[in-house]
Amino acid sequence: MSDEYGGNFVSLTDEEGNEIELEHLDTIEYNGAVYMAFFPAEEADEEGQPPKEEDEEAGLIILKVVEIDGEEQLATLDDEAELEAVYQQFMEALFEEDEE
Repeated sequence: MSDEYGGNFVSLTDEEGNEIELEHLDTIEYNGAVYMAFFPAEEADEEGQPPKEEDEEAGLIILKVVEIDGEEQLATLDDEAELEAVYQQFMEALFEEDEE
């Protein structure tokens, strides 16, 4: 991954207007499209405790870069086959980084 010595954080707004803080892990090109992988930024709960590993939102988030009205935006992947293929590409890239 490109940022070995510190995260690259972004703040996104979902379709319901909720702001989500994410850590950008990597960007890949696959089948002519660009995809970005993120982890939710770890935020402490009301008691100052870090999020639990089993929290539903603690997993890898993959978004596709799409162009809408000449502007690049991030979109969720609705096609399960596309999501699985891109997920495998990210896993291969992550394991390649670990081996180096």
